[in-house]
Amino acid sequence: MSNRNMRPEVRNKPVHTLNADCLEVFVSDSSFSYSKETLQQITQDILDQALKQGASACEAEVSEGFGQSVTVRQDEVETIEYNRDKGIGVTVYIGKQRGHASTSDLNPQAIHDTVKAALSIAKFTASDEFSGLADEKFMAKNIPDLDLYHPWGQSVEASIEQAKVCEAAALSVDKRINNSEGATVGTQESHFIYGNSMGFMGGYAASRHSISCAVIAESEQGMQRDYWYTTSRNAAELDNARSVGLRAGEKTVRRLDARKLQTMQVPVLFDPSLASGLLSHFVSAVSGGSLYRKSSFLLDSLGQEIFSPFIELKELPHIKGALASAPFDNEGVATHARDVVSNGVLQGYFLGSYSARKLGMATTGNAGGNHNLILSSTGQDFAGLLKMMGKGLLVTELLGHGVNPVTGDYSRGAAGFWVENGEIQYPVEEITIAGNLKDMFKGILAVGNDVLIRGSKQCGSILVDRMTVAGE
Repeated sequence: MSNRNMRPEVRNKPVHTLNADCLEVFVSDSSFSYSKETLQQITQDILDQALKQGASACEAEVSEGFGQSVTVRQDEVETIEYNRDKGIGVTVYIGKQRGHASTSDLNPQAIHDTVKAALSIAKFTASDEFSGLADEKFMAKNIPDLDLYHPWGQSVEASIEQAKVCEAAALSVDKRINNSEGATVGTQESHFIYGNSMGFMGGYAASRHSISCAVIAESEQGMQRDYWYTTSRNAAELDNARSVGLRAGEKTVRRLDARKLQTMQVPVLFDPSLASGLLSHFVSAVSGGSLYRKSSFLLDSLGQEIFSPFIELKELPHIKGALASAPFDNEGVATHARDVVSNGVLQGYFLGSYSARKLGMATTGNAGGNHNLILSSTGQDFAGLLKMMGKGLLVTELLGHGVNPVTGDYSRGAAGFWVENGEIQYPVEEITIAGNLKDMFKGILAVGNDVLIRGSKQCGSILVDRMTVAGE
């Protein structure tokens, strides 16, 4: 599940898409339609109504958000999108029976009807001894300001110009780049309030901005496509538009004239954009739902060495301005910094209150997902990792979803570069890489310092000692 940092859950208006001929541009407002105090009052009204109508416990979230996105293709405005959303989610408990309902209408009658619907659902739901609000002792008492909200306030015209600069930079890299999927500049802002009948009430505003570009190059052997993007809560921390375009163009040209490989077993280096995906498989395997359903290849792994002995993985929820920072989780439980993996040994799972109760454990403050997982580097830069690998495969793209969460078997279509003598030789495509995640985790030889920050998991390139590369 994703973090709550960018709400809302329910869209009450469709995205408006304008073509290049329509310049009656929607301009993003500089503020929210509802104040924090209004969201708090709506949340409290929901809780009061639910308890008055017979709920033994209740939790509610009220959220609002808006955003703007501009796409330029072939130096012409292709789309301008604007969205404004709001939503309410209500969960009620009648003893151990649970009901949930949601609406995008914040009017009093709609709120009343939504609470009534949640209660009606609860009455017809089977009792579950593990359901209920998180324990009060785990609720966040102090909510620090994590610097998550930085409105951009950029006009559509400025975004268009920025997107044009980005695309032009990509197209200028090489004459073989002859087509474009466009460059996009986007911004999103949201805020929410979560409250429950134990007296918890909290929320915050958040923002996320991005610049992206994708282009197509062609040679006698065929066409190749690649892309690049930058994202941040603070627009001032984005890579500049020109550098994003140049990176997209360079990545695309490098892929031209790709070859196939013979089937073999070799070391594999995952570049940072893909290395975080390995962490995603790990998180899924040690998350509550997978564990209590016994559908994980890492069952009963707490206290076991599941990675190479030098692997250190920390969860740091309170990094200011980070993309996955949060003072509390989706249940109001306080988040805390912790060691998830130390010396390769698993120190803790990812649990919300329900899964924790099912497992006879305590919540870890991860209802809704993980918060800023940081994988420590072993010190090498990207060039150092290539030299360390010597001969093997650098993977820069993965295709398909060939991962079995129960067994850990891993098989994905891939593309990248063949490496010999520690240097990239030529691009490769139409191959498959295969292994087992248990073996891959224990077979990690090094983690680079070329960290790419784009989401809730931060790490550099990861070098795995051996995988099967299936080709011709």
